[in-house]
Amino acid sequence: MTHDPVASNPRHYQVVFENERVRVLEYRDIPGDRTTPHAHPDSVMYTLSSFRRRLVAGDDEEREVAMQIGTVAWLPAQEHHGENVGTTPTHVLFVELKEGAGESSPGGPIGPTY
Repeated sequence: MTHDPVASNPRHYQVVFENERVRVLEYRDIPGDRTTPHAHPDSVMYTLSSFRRRLVAGDDEEREVAMQIGTVAWLPAQEHHGENVGTTPTHVLFVELKEGAGESSPGGPIGPTY
């Protein structure tokens, strides 16, 4: 099983830009959609819609997040799967860092940090 979200969840993730230092992913889903487990390196998230999601890391840690359109947040490297538990589609850009990126950690924080 691959942990690259583009390979494991191609219906939701698309590469919109990539070079030797960053990869930019566009993520889209609709209410009720779920992703399979995948990993992200250290990233910056920019929300293009308001949404609510449930994020699950491993078997134990679960977190629900509500994001407003136009939010910019730092995301530490993480492994998770998620579900749109709201009433609106999710639309997000992720700028994944390649240089100095941390390893994903199922025990680390999931979701955005401010």
